[in-house]
Amino acid sequence: MEFDDHAPQYQPLVDLRNGAVAGLATLSSSANSLALLRRTCADRALWQGGAVDADDLQVAIQVAPAQLHDPRFGPAVAAVLEEHAIQPAALTLELSEAALTHDPSASDTALDFFKQLGACLTLDQFGAGPACLHHLQRYPFDYIKLDAARVREVADDEAAAALCQALMAMAHHLGIRIAADGVHTEAQCAFLRTNLCDLVQGEVYAAPLSPDEIGALLRDDRRLPPHLLRVQAKRRCLLLVDDEANILSALKRLLRPDGYDIITANCGEQGMELLMQQPVDVIISDQRMPGLSGADFLRHARNLRPDTIRIMLSGYTELQSVTDAVNEGAIYKFLTKPWNDEQLRAHLADAFRLKEIADDNIRLNMEVRNANRELASANRRMEQLLHQMQRQIARDEISLSIAREILQQLPLPVIGMDDEGMIAFINGAAGSVFRRSGALLGNEACAVLPELFAPGATLPGGHHTDIEGRRYAVRTYPMGMHSASRGSLITLSPSEAAS
Repeated sequence: MEFDDHAPQYQPLVDLRNGAVAGLATLSSSANSLALLRRTCADRALWQGGAVDADDLQVAIQVAPAQLHDPRFGPAVAAVLEEHAIQPAALTLELSEAALTHDPSASDTALDFFKQLGACLTLDQFGAGPACLHHLQRYPFDYIKLDAARVREVADDEAAAALCQALMAMAHHLGIRIAADGVHTEAQCAFLRTNLCDLVQGEVYAAPLSPDEIGALLRDDRRLPPHLLRVQAKRRCLLLVDDEANILSALKRLLRPDGYDIITANCGEQGMELLMQQPVDVIISDQRMPGLSGADFLRHARNLRPDTIRIMLSGYTELQSVTDAVNEGAIYKFLTKPWNDEQLRAHLADAFRLKEIADDNIRLNMEVRNANRELASANRRMEQLLHQMQRQIARDEISLSIAREILQQLPLPVIGMDDEGMIAFINGAAGSVFRRSGALLGNEACAVLPELFAPGATLPGGHHTDIEGRRYAVRTYPMGMHSASRGSLITLSPSEAAS
C-alpha cells in the first residue's frame, strides 16, 4: 500500500494483553526515513489528549539498507529526536533481513549505535523469505514482525499455522517480542493470541489512518473486543439447540436464574452459525431435528469448538448414533426428556465447572509460557546491556592506554596520585627526575617525595622546589571535575636554576 510521501498514514499496533494501542506503524512510499521521522515528530502534536502520552507513543519507521549503512544516518536521527524533545525509546526502526545481509559489519555498527541511543529495533517481514536464526542471535532486535502473507493463512492452512508457530517459538526462545502484520480476521487474531503474540497490526482493529484520524482514535481509547485478548473476563455462555420453540422457552426459564448467558438455535445449521460467531462454553442439543441430527451437529461442534462441553437432551433414543457420538467424544453426557429440573441444573453446573477447569489449565499454561518468555526477554536485554558495557569498557581501556602513552611521551614530568595520596602513575620524564629515589609506585607521595609538598600547602596549589640542583615549578591538579576520575596529577616545570 502506497501513500503520498508528504502525508504518511499510520496503522495502530495493538497490545493483545489489554487491547489498547501500543504503537503506530508509519506507512509511506518514501525511501527517506529522516523525512518520515521529521513528519512523525510534527504529527505528535495532533495526538495529545489520548490514553497514551503522545510523547511516549512508540512510532515505527522503515529504514532502507542504504540509509542504515550511511554513517551519517544515526547521528542525524539523534539530532531530529533532540530537536523535537522526543525520547529515543519512542522510536522503532523496522529493518528487513535483506538490509542486514547487504553489509553485516555496517549493520553491526549501526544497530549498536541505535541500541546505545535507546531506540527500539524490529526485524520486519519476518518469514517472508528464509528466516534466519543467525540474524536473531547476532543483532539486538526487540521485536520480530511476522510478514502479512504468513499471517493471512494461519486460520485456514495447517502448514502455514505450523510455520508461524515455529517462527514465534524461535523468537520466544531468544526473548524477542512478536508483532504480526496483516491481521484482518478474529480467527487470525485468536491464533496469534494463543501463541503469545504481543502486538497485532491490521484491519481486525483499524485500517491505515490519517494523522488526524489517529488523534481521534487515541482520544476515544478504542480497544480490541475482550474475547480477543489473552486474559478474558469470562461469563458462562450456554447454547441451546432444539427445533421446538416451547422446549427452548422452558429451558431458558429454568436456567436463567443461574446467571448463564443463554443463546438459542432452532436447528443444527443455525447452531453452527452461532458457534462461528462467538465463543460458547456448554451446548445442549436435541437429537431429532430437521437437517442435521443432534449427534451430527455435536460432531461438527466438536471440530469447530473442541473446547466446548456438549450435552444431548432428547426424548428420542436412537441408540446407535448416540452411542457412536459418545464413543467419539462428541457428547459429554446424554439426558432424556422429560427432564428433572434439579438434576438438569446439577448436570449443567458440573459441565460448566469442567469447562472452567479446562480453561484454567489453558490459562495457567499460557501464564507459564508467558512468564518463561518474559524471563527469556529479560535475559536477552541483560545480555545486550552486558555486551554494550563490555564494548564501552573496551573503548575506555583503549582511551586509557592512549592517554597513558601520551603522558609517558610528554617531556613534562607528571605524577598521578589516587584519592588517598598514593602514587599510581609516573611518566618517563618524572622517572628520570626521581631516578635516585627508589621504588615510588604504590607508596605515599608525601612520604617518598616530600619535596613536592610545600609546608602548609593544600590542593589545588603550586610552589617551587629544588630537585637534584634544578628548580621546578610544582602544580597540583585535582581530578574528577569532568569525569568519574579520582585523585590528582602533579606536574613539574623546569624553572630558574637553584641558588
